[in-house]
Amino acid sequence: MTNPPAATTAPAATTAPDPVIRVLIVDDQMMVREGFSVLLNAMPGIEVVGEAVNGREAVSQVAALRPDVVLMDIRMPELNGIEATREIVAADRDAKVLVLTTFDLDEYVYQALRAGASGFLLKDASARQLADGVRVVASGEALLAPTVTKRLINEFSKLAAAPRPPALARIGDLTERETEVLVLIAQGLSNGEIASHLVVAESTIKTHVSRILVKLGLRDRTQAAVFAYEARLVTPS
Repeated sequence: MTNPPAATTAPAATTAPDPVIRVLIVDDQMMVREGFSVLLNAMPGIEVVGEAVNGREAVSQVAALRPDVVLMDIRMPELNGIEATREIVAADRDAKVLVLTTFDLDEYVYQALRAGASGFLLKDASARQLADGVRVVASGEALLAPTVTKRLINEFSKLAAAPRPPALARIGDLTERETEVLVLIAQGLSNGEIASHLVVAESTIKTHVSRILVKLGLRDRTQAAVFAYEARLVTPS
């Protein structure tokens, strides 16, 4: 009698490790750059690939290194963080810039968000907050602390005496439901919260958000919130 063939064990499936997030740090203070570099390099899945001392150098370093996330100071010589962000985003629409600031209620932060930054962090953020912020932005999400960002936009959108004409013109491209979703984005609600409020599936809200961004020519939820305030869809309080 022949023995049955021995059972073979299938090789265990291997999961590819998550790609390392490559970060460029831009700040004119050496101690700040070195401090952030040490903190981030100690975090799993994050690698600091370069540093820049001003906005002009940041633009050239982004082109050369193609980092996943740029940590950008605002007040720098030669080219400030706002203009550097604008140039970086103009050259690569998918570029992700995370602005660093010493205090949250800052007109320069507001201008950086309008220029295309994906969010902002305070310079006194903990190592964990810094790493989490880098991961959020690298994933393609906007880093928004709704209460802080709403207050920031509220404060500085008041400086505009009237809605910006381009903003008014583009509102007409939105459907009534898309306009409603845009207002809720500006109020700091997540997709899940908007879906609950409107009693629809979250996937439906994601579709609305994508269409809003395309129709208005915006990069992310941060710019959508700024747009809603400047178009006076949401009234500053």
